Amino acid sequence: MDLEVVPSSKWVSDSPTLDDIGRIKSFLTEKGTFCFPTLENGLFSAAAGEGGDFELTGYRNIWLRDNIQIAWAHLAVQNDPDIPLQCVNSITQFYAKHRHRFVDIIEGRTDFTEPMNRPHIRFNGSDLSELSEKWSHAQNDALGYLLWLICELVKRQHLSIAEADWPLIAQLVRYWMVVEVWKDEDSGHWEEVRKVAASSIGCALAGLESLRELMNQQAVNSPLATASHPISVQDVDGLISKCRNAIQTILPCECIQDDPTKNRQYDAALLFLMYPLNVINDRTLEDQILSDVKTHLQGPYGIRRYPGDSYWCADYRDLLGAEQRTADFSDNLDARDSLLKPGMEAQWCIFDPIVSCIHGQRYQSDRNPESLELQRESLRRSLSQLTPANARFPQYRCPESYFCEKGVWIPNDITPLLWTQANLWQALTMMERSLSMV
Repeated sequence: MDLEVVPSSKWVSDSPTLDDIGRIKSFLTEKGTFCFPTLENGLFSAAAGEGGDFELTGYRNIWLRDNIQIAWAHLAVQNDPDIPLQCVNSITQFYAKHRHRFVDIIEGRTDFTEPMNRPHIRFNGSDLSELSEKWSHAQNDALGYLLWLICELVKRQHLSIAEADWPLIAQLVRYWMVVEVWKDEDSGHWEEVRKVAASSIGCALAGLESLRELMNQQAVNSPLATASHPISVQDVDGLISKCRNAIQTILPCECIQDDPTKNRQYDAALLFLMYPLNVINDRTLEDQILSDVKTHLQGPYGIRRYPGDSYWCADYRDLLGAEQRTADFSDNLDARDSLLKPGMEAQWCIFDPIVSCIHGQRYQSDRNPESLELQRESLRRSLSQLTPANARFPQYRCPESYFCEKGVWIPNDITPLLWTQANLWQALTMMERSLSMV
């Protein structure tokens, strides 16, 4: 098959071989699809666009969540710790530099209900400085991803116990105790209205459970117990129990609060609790979430974040100026939501690769042919989302989403999004692993 000629949606046949997937992966690597530009300190900007309106989006900045997802992809695909270690070390340096954000909340000097007082999850990567722009920094999910990846690196012996910043980790856990993370209203993955979200609590739970595994070692437990804001095994166990109970109450929904501006039955962020975090541990719940995503969020071009999502809704570029498109809407979404026409939410490209990875994990565990077919189906969808030859971007790039402009669905301005690249890279690798077992 000539990949240059055949549409990317047709690259994966009904019976692909290991060589077929390897050829696709090599082809896209040669085309620059999996190029991850980094700063000197190993951090990743959220996107790699150039010029024009892109410079006004703020996507040159560092998002904690995106960086952890991209760093994890390098570990999952290449099993090479160098890039994720450099990334995590720089992020840790940022939080150590601004440690007062944790300390002031732990010691009651600042009001944690004010998001700007919280540890900042979006910052300047060049000098590890905070951004003065108002932002929705109440995001427990992002901090959960960080704790999870640090602990994963330690468990895999890529990060030595002596090199980890255990006092900072103790402060993060103590901070979660103060804000009561299991019922804390945060802005979550999408940085919007604050609510008690299963996806955020689940990320914190994944980090806590990974930390708890390490706390059986004296070399870990001792510095945590003697830190300036110490934590014990009992503290972590208590948080785990409360977070686990909370998500069991909320799932398969994202939020069950009565307030209609917060209540949300379907949200694709819940997929990340299945991969890469593997924190749900209930096949029935997982099946329900996957079914909900397919029934209520999946579209022909991608997967909606949630019903009623107005970010990059139809004709978004005509309705909002470049600086307004990625502004902080966490306090009031009414103005942006008023722009949304029913059923015209943007369809995102970060999710189909994750669905493929979820089914790939299942196939590698149960060898069920249905799991392999579902893995293939989602991989096909993922590849179909690559930018075509006639797009306003170079071909074979990974968009953030597709949105409708003047009746035509096209990639949005955030192209390529490194998070999408990372997920597609993992989906292809996961398919290689599945096919090696056939």
